[in-house]
Amino acid sequence: MERVRIGIDFGGTKIAGIVLAADGRTLAARRIPTPRGDYAGSLGAIAGLVASLETEAGIAGGSVGIGMPGAVSPATGLIKNANSTWLIGTPFEADLTQALGRPVRIENDANCLAVSEANDGAGAGAHLVWAAILGTGIGSGIAIDGRPLSGRGRVSGEWGHNPLPWPRDDERPGPACYCGRHGCIETWLSGPALAADHRRRTAQALTGEAIVAAMRTGDPDAKGTFAVLLDRMGRGIAHVVNILDPDVIVLGGGLSTVPELVAGLPAAIGPHVFSDVFDTPVRASLHGDASGVRGAAWLWDAPI
Repeated sequence: MERVRIGIDFGGTKIAGIVLAADGRTLAARRIPTPRGDYAGSLGAIAGLVASLETEAGIAGGSVGIGMPGAVSPATGLIKNANSTWLIGTPFEADLTQALGRPVRIENDANCLAVSEANDGAGAGAHLVWAAILGTGIGSGIAIDGRPLSGRGRVSGEWGHNPLPWPRDDERPGPACYCGRHGCIETWLSGPALAADHRRRTAQALTGEAIVAAMRTGDPDAKGTFAVLLDRMGRGIAHVVNILDPDVIVLGGGLSTVPELVAGLPAAIGPHVFSDVFDTPVRASLHGDASGVRGAAWLWDAPI
């Protein structure tokens, strides 16, 4: 019986699970709907998913890592900062340990992205990988030698709720953010933020996907909006580079699938980096939307 890692990616609408062999091969994978608003149902869904994955892979007793959009507070052991709000204030880690009959490791989903890409993805072999999620929300994670950097308060990598660096006059105070502040990076660089900015600039109500499509046809309004996004993203990423100086920058989320964005970022980042040269590789994630669940599996150093 092969000794394996099991990864669970707990999202707001779906729970993804995977079984990885010791060499990173996928032995089983499946997704189920998230029981939204139901804490007991969420625990049961994860336990059932782990059992079905083990049956499919023909194994038992694999290590279990959980990725989620939140974190376990080191002060209380309870969940904080979770978009799946019914988890906030619960002993999720302790309850899952009991439900599964084995220890689990829980990490922020952005850190799982970084861990995945550092182990066998776009940042494989790099010492310090910084991974940014550019999707409906904005977040980031840090992996050092393939392990997550969680931080003392488990807020390491919370990039999206910092202000946009070097703001122009027309960027102050910035759009309101759900966190209660104005001008957070998430309000400028996410997919919904791209649509909102285009609407402010042109009075056109287009989705982010439609703006990218129009940009590719040469539409001047869409090209202008995309150029502004690229400039802002360059400033936002450069701020992190000046602090972390990562070996590789990996991009995940929906906007990471736009080749023009990935290709244009080095030139947008470079002028704001406090160095004589900026040559850090900027790459789209290798594993795409499977990277988070793979990173959850990789939270364990070795199969147990």
